Amino acid sequence: MSAAEQEQAPPPPPSTRSWSRAREDIVEGFKQRELWGHLGWQDIKQRYRRSVIGPLWITLSMAITAIGLGLLYSQLFQATIPTFLPYITVGFIVWNFINGCITEGTDTFIRNEGLIKHLPAPLTVYALRTVWRLTLMFAHNLLVYVVILVIFWGSLTTSDYTITDGGNPQPGIGFGILLAIPAFVLLAVNGGWVAILFGIISTRYRDIPQVINSLISLLFFMTPIVWTTDILTQRLPGSGDSDWKVLIAELNPLYHYVQLLRAPLIGNEQSWHHWAVVGGFTVVGWGLAFVAMRNYRSRVSYWV
Repeated sequence: MSAAEQEQAPPPPPSTRSWSRAREDIVEGFKQRELWGHLGWQDIKQRYRRSVIGPLWITLSMAITAIGLGLLYSQLFQATIPTFLPYITVGFIVWNFINGCITEGTDTFIRNEGLIKHLPAPLTVYALRTVWRLTLMFAHNLLVYVVILVIFWGSLTTSDYTITDGGNPQPGIGFGILLAIPAFVLLAVNGGWVAILFGIISTRYRDIPQVINSLISLLFFMTPIVWTTDILTQRLPGSGDSDWKVLIAELNPLYHYVQLLRAPLIGNEQSWHHWAVVGGFTVVGWGLAFVAMRNYRSRVSYWV
């Protein structure tokens, strides 16, 4: 081939394992919001097809669970219902979103096997479809929060209120409630990398979803959702410095995710370290998801 022909020849196609293709997949996936938005809506419609009250079953299920366990644990921990019930309710709502991102994220590509093999769309579309569907369910569950907020508004707006007897005083609901918006956005962004990373791993190793589903119940009870960090310092045996007791919760990453959104919604004290921990996991998580997309994006269609 002559030098002139070499200059006119098109460049060789990039390798399937390339950073550019991984980046292009993620960018194009976010751009195709009409596609993953429509698919997410269809998931909700299909799930409650021919149902009388439709998606409101999501709200009723959350209300029954949160109120039932809230009343039970308020008696077990000798807590005040007007402040403890909103704490548990919002904790359940936030946990339900996080739990969905983890458990349904593992099935992201397996569940979309037919579309992956026949629809030429970026893999990121299917991860965003999962996060969008969970966001719609989260919006339905917020109706429970609104009702609880109206009922216990006086208690939650009282300065220095406590969740449990003898617990740390909380500032109460104020303008800080607006921080719930960026907090949820940050949680949704984390849901994206969880669905991509866990989805790819679970597509290759089909035992991973079962392992995660088995561990998620344990993580629920280890995370301060139906109990508070105040209970650790008050009920655990031992005297003196109680900082080591709080570490039981602080060393659990899911606690920071839950508290990041729950704190502004019920007027709890908001700490910057929750944002720092979640922000750190966001950067690391998307880095790992980017590496997984770079190395295994082209193999997912064969693994499913």
